[in-house]
Amino acid sequence: MLNEERRRAILEIISREGRVVVKDLAHRFSSSYVTIRSDLESLHNQGLVQRTHGGALPLRVGALLDPSLREKENLHPAEKQRIAEASAALVQESESVVLDSGTTATAVARALRRFRSLTVITNAVNIAAELAGTAIEVILTGGTLRENSFSLVGPLAEDTLHRLSADIMFLGVDGFDVRYGLTTPNLLESKVNRVMMEIARRTVAICDSSKFGRRSLSLIAPPSAIHHVITDSGVTKADLRVLRESGIEVTIV
Repeated sequence: MLNEERRRAILEIISREGRVVVKDLAHRFSSSYVTIRSDLESLHNQGLVQRTHGGALPLRVGALLDPSLREKENLHPAEKQRIAEASAALVQESESVVLDSGTTATAVARALRRFRSLTVITNAVNIAAELAGTAIEVILTGGTLRENSFSLVGPLAEDTLHRLSADIMFLGVDGFDVRYGLTTPNLLESKVNRVMMEIARRTVAICDSSKFGRRSLSLIAPPSAIHHVITDSGVTKADLRVLRESGIEVTIV
């Protein structure tokens, strides 16, 4: 079977079954794991599938797709937990930390609960609730509540942020195209995220590997605007190479 024939067959299987696993594909096509991984990376780079650790999923299409926090909280929980722990390891006592909204940022907030002297600046109501009752000082921006994400957006949120500064920001995203940038489906959310990046000395993108190769409606920032990426081992070698060649530090968890 030619490479293109096998890859078309893989696309049909993903469409029909909703996922593929490298081991199963290698058995079906009597091919090596290396060959199948190469096929999946090729399909991912063409924007045809979403590469995951050990396999691939159908590409989620639609730049306007904006799932709720409840819909996202059960996706890739183990990866988000590892990303959260690696993020907390970058923080030191007495620092100020910016957290945007999202399930990965929420996991980071939980990992920060053990700190005794920390200030967290956030526009996420649920993150403020996670940190309530701890030793952490929480600054909630104010603004207009977005039901899907429990985040506060709009001029009030932006004005509050402009009056503050932070040591580090952890930015969760809905899409990360390594050549285009970090994206979110909501225009107001992207504006707040940009201000967060402006007030932080260092910006760390926190995203599981399913976010790579995807674009949402609104660009938050190009890859050159971030300093560090924390993701899981499902990220493709091609994306990893582009990030590192751009001078971005990458942590794989």
